[in-house]
Amino acid sequence: MRLEGKKVLSLVHHDFEDLELWYPILRLQEEGAIVHLAGEKANEKYIGKYGVPAASEFSYNEVRGEDYDAILVPGGWAPDKIRRFPEVLSLLQQMNADEKPIGQICHAGWVLISAKILDGKKVTSTPGIRDDMENAGATWYDEPVVVDGHLVSSRRPPDLPDYLREFINVLEQKK
Repeated sequence: MRLEGKKVLSLVHHDFEDLELWYPILRLQEEGAIVHLAGEKANEKYIGKYGVPAASEFSYNEVRGEDYDAILVPGGWAPDKIRRFPEVLSLLQQMNADEKPIGQICHAGWVLISAKILDGKKVTSTPGIRDDMENAGATWYDEPVVVDGHLVSSRRPPDLPDYLREFINVLEQKK
C-alpha cells in the first residue's frame, strides 16, 4: 500500500458534496492512509447535499497540522461554512507553510481563498468560482486536475479519478 502510515485530515460541514468527501477518503484508505474527519464539533453527524451522512471524529479546534501529512477540503456548499472558522484558516496556513499536500475540489477553493494561500498559485475549481480564485491571485485553468507543488486542485465529481491519482502521487512523494 502506497500510503501506509500517512495521516490525512478531511474537513467536513453540512451540505458537503457527497462524492467529493467520500471518494477521496475511500481511495486514501485503500492505499493505506489513516483519514480523520474534523468538523465544527467532534462526534457530530453532518449531512451531505444528497443525504449521505459523515460523522466527525474531532472538532476543528482539536486538530493540529503537525499531526497530519496532508489535508483535504471537499466541495459542495460546506466550504462557505468551513471558511468561517479562524482555526481552519490557521491550520491551512500552517500546512501550506510546511508544504504539506492540500487537496481542494469544486467550491473548496473558497476556504483556501479565505486562508490567503492562493496568491501566485496555479489552480482549478468549479468554473463558478473562477473569478474568486483569480481575484485571490491564483492563475486558473479549466483542467480536471492542477498540481502546483503541494497544492492539488480539481473541478468537480467527474474529475475525481484524476484528482485522487495526483493527490496520492504528491502525498506518496512527501517524506
